[in-house]
Amino acid sequence: MIQLLLLFASSAPSPLYAVYQAEWKFSPITLTAVFAMYAIALLVALLVVGGFSDHVGRRKVLGAALIVEVVSMLLFISADGVGWLLAARAVQGLATGAATGATSSAVLDLQPPDRPRLGPLVNSTAPIAGLALGALSSGLLVQYAPAPNTLVYALLLVAFVLAAIVVPLLPETSPRRPGAAASLVPRMAVPRRIRPLFLTMAPCLVAVWAVGGLYMSLGPSIASRTLHLTGHLAGGLVIFAQTGSGALGSLLRRNRPPRRTMTLGFVAFLVGVGTTLGALALPSPALFFVGIVIAGYGFGTGFLGAFQTIAPLAEPDERAGLVAGMYVVCYLGFSLPAVAAGLAVQAFGLGPTTTVYSVAVMVLAAVACAGLLAQERGEVRGAHARPRLRPPEPQIVSPAPVADAHHR
Repeated sequence: MIQLLLLFASSAPSPLYAVYQAEWKFSPITLTAVFAMYAIALLVALLVVGGFSDHVGRRKVLGAALIVEVVSMLLFISADGVGWLLAARAVQGLATGAATGATSSAVLDLQPPDRPRLGPLVNSTAPIAGLALGALSSGLLVQYAPAPNTLVYALLLVAFVLAAIVVPLLPETSPRRPGAAASLVPRMAVPRRIRPLFLTMAPCLVAVWAVGGLYMSLGPSIASRTLHLTGHLAGGLVIFAQTGSGALGSLLRRNRPPRRTMTLGFVAFLVGVGTTLGALALPSPALFFVGIVIAGYGFGTGFLGAFQTIAPLAEPDERAGLVAGMYVVCYLGFSLPAVAAGLAVQAFGLGPTTTVYSVAVMVLAAVACAGLLAQERGEVRGAHARPRLRPPEPQIVSPAPVADAHHR
């Protein structure tokens, strides 16, 4: 639940970006910079304290992260310009990044031994569901409730205070062990034996999260300027359609073979992004939402399959570091391409930027899918090529030995 709440808060500002942009008169570059500030701060926290809870305990890291999240909500409520907004997003990113390794690892620690897929399911579904609900709820409040710039943050402030009070009551799943200071050295803690698979799936993770970053930052602008949809709720609906279908897809595929779920999810993502390209060219809002739902389904199921495939390979004391490594790849895809898109919008316009961006992530995902399929076929061939015991040579029985035995 805390994991869902954190991601709920991270997408809440997205429907408000158009409001901020209209009030404070900043460019698309500034808009994507505000969005990227969150993701970059989150990456820093993941790299520095991603594995810290393996050494000092999950509750301490989570409690500290929630207090920092409370500070970020206060900054959002006080914001009256871009500087405050950048500061609020940076603090929020630090809090979410610090909590991600601890919450994801705690979920894996607490899963029943007879349900090994439950932890990866929660870890992949809760963030996506949080993003969906946060964008939709914020869009509704901005469109219909009073004080659109502050109400959603005030409600989240109360929720985070209550969550911080609850944390000391949670069970501790990671006892203290030495190496806490050394774990703060930024590093990608992916165990060597897992790295080949990790590197093969990484480009797909970058691609699917890059599309999420595009619509989390520029989704409201695409809805209003390209699809000609009016109202602040439209931007929230774009994000909700993408991330909500991802969460639903994760639930539907939760008991299917993880490797196949991952590969089929990335293929669905390719189909969905291609459909959105056609919809933006027409333009057709209905076809666009069909495409974004398919792409979101691929995003959710691909991410679930990746998590279910790789998470069980880590030992308990490697989990936080591995989870941090996965999220580092995801949030690099989430942030840096979105900043590049903001720069391109300023130079080339929103339509051409969206088209080139979508084609680029499709190429990246297609290459990675080919690599995953080739690796899977190689593993199957390797399994069939394992040495087998040779059957004994057939023996020809003649009457001579019988005669010899008779004469003994």
